[in-house]
Amino acid sequence: MGSPLHRQENHWKSLGLQLPRATMANWVNTVSDRWLKPIYERLRQNLLDSSEYSHMDETTIQVNKEKDKAPSSKSYMWVMCTGEYEKRQGVIFKYSRTRKSDNAIEMLDDYTGTLITDAYITYQKLKNVTSAFCWAHVRRHFVNSIPLDSKGKEIPGSKGNEGREYINKLFKIEDKISNLSLGKKLEQRQEEATPLLDAFWSWIEKTKELYTTNEDLIKALNYATNHKENLMRFLDDPKIPISNNRCESAIRPFATHRRAWLFADTVDGAVANSILYSLVESARLNKLNIYEYMNYILSVITDLDYINNPNLLDELMPWSESLPSACTSSPETK
Repeated sequence: MGSPLHRQENHWKSLGLQLPRATMANWVNTVSDRWLKPIYERLRQNLLDSSEYSHMDETTIQVNKEKDKAPSSKSYMWVMCTGEYEKRQGVIFKYSRTRKSDNAIEMLDDYTGTLITDAYITYQKLKNVTSAFCWAHVRRHFVNSIPLDSKGKEIPGSKGNEGREYINKLFKIEDKISNLSLGKKLEQRQEEATPLLDAFWSWIEKTKELYTTNEDLIKALNYATNHKENLMRFLDDPKIPISNNRCESAIRPFATHRRAWLFADTVDGAVANSILYSLVESARLNKLNIYEYMNYILSVITDLDYINNPNLLDELMPWSESLPSACTSSPETK
């Protein structure tokens, strides 16, 4: 429910139970490390091994007690989720102290599929993946370049608005063909998106020749030009989406809850956070009853000899056909 421990502490206190948040935090950290971490690691490896298409992004988290870092400094959650057409669906969160590329490289662990991301330089250092970039990020750059009047309203007729309109038309094509078979989707992309993009790149070149003092527009034009190859990759593969919105949707519950719990007090808490959000959001993606799924895996994990037989953990994956009906009969979407 996204309820932070300090609210739970107050709730229990109102019912006459003294249950300090430090005690609850210790429970969460211990259970995550001892029982849920093996499931998390198996989930991650399953997704890396089986997914041909994945998404990746990162978001911030504040950790109060990190060595050699101020409590107000930023730490990060790296997030990977599977593509729309993958048989096994899941989400992996991974905490790190920094935004350095080593964290993404370690998380992907020789992944060799297609990775849909923004154009952050870290993702371009991943040697074994095929990169496809997000058109929503290109559009944001053009939106940022649109001049505003004194009331904060867009001034009509800007080049930034022209760039945005090209990309809006591209998204409208994608909306129209979203329910088609893969073959038909590819055919329609070639027929409708190709001439639109030919016109867009021609407009880019002509606009770059114009004199402007709008630094945001220059940035938008250069961003699109510099990443043209990876932005165009979707035209030849119908399983590649034109945006990274799928990953951003997986991050959204985390970002929403973060407004309530604000921070992780310790590194152990941040790691537990990553494990729990991975399992909860993977359950959500597989349309499971989240409460029943978490209850089930905590009920059976203690009796599994998964150390000697790791394959036993496959029965606890969120796509497993061995899950009891209680986990699948009442999907929880909140």
